[in-house]
Amino acid sequence: MNYKFLTPVILTAILAFNFSSFNTKSTVDSKPKVVAAVIEKKVVTSEEAIYEKLDSNNLSLPALDVFSEALKGFQHLKEKGLVSKNILTVIDFSMSSNLNRLWVIDLNTNSVLFNTLVAHGKNTGDEFATSFSNVSSSFKSSLGFYATGEIYVGKHGKSLRLDGLESGINSNARERAVVIHGADYVSQSFIKNNSRLGRSLGCPAIPVALTNDIIQTIKDKSCLFIYYPSNGYKVSSKLIS
Repeated sequence: MNYKFLTPVILTAILAFNFSSFNTKSTVDSKPKVVAAVIEKKVVTSEEAIYEKLDSNNLSLPALDVFSEALKGFQHLKEKGLVSKNILTVIDFSMSSNLNRLWVIDLNTNSVLFNTLVAHGKNTGDEFATSFSNVSSSFKSSLGFYATGEIYVGKHGKSLRLDGLESGINSNARERAVVIHGADYVSQSFIKNNSRLGRSLGCPAIPVALTNDIIQTIKDKSCLFIYYPSNGYKVSSKLIS
């Protein structure tokens, strides 16, 4: 453009317009592009959803994977009518016997009722459980799912019979007299004096002070699950596959 014959005012206006247009274009071109972020939503299983809502009552909770296995088996057994109460007892034999590794959970209220010590069989291991059996006189614990039976009074006082629900895994429980009972060797004082909890002949023995309350809570066809990370059990069990 020839600016020779333009007045100063007109020339200033033209230059200002051209400069404004240039700046506007530059601003538009330099604006960053916005790319929508893709957020993957975590899929929560039904077992995880129940676990997240559990009221611990200031007690500890079982590990999520242990609880999930227990709940899946419980649901199968409930559908088949092999257990009837909405009470789930979980024992985690992967833990040290010096820790509270038994939980009684009320699935109606989603709350932990008890969390306490529990013994394993004397031939199952020392502080830690390592070996399991369904054979009579093995003095070993058996893994898997049980239905609680009736109360009786035996040499350990009030006791609760158990029926093993998994063939070849714990199906000889009643014949072997594998029951829940109280024992003096299931206590903090025994741990203090022996560096480990006492052991049973295969029964999940519990503290004497809690025996009556626990037995009354879980008697008559509630579900008991004894956990251990055993590949052999996972292959053989039809309740957690």
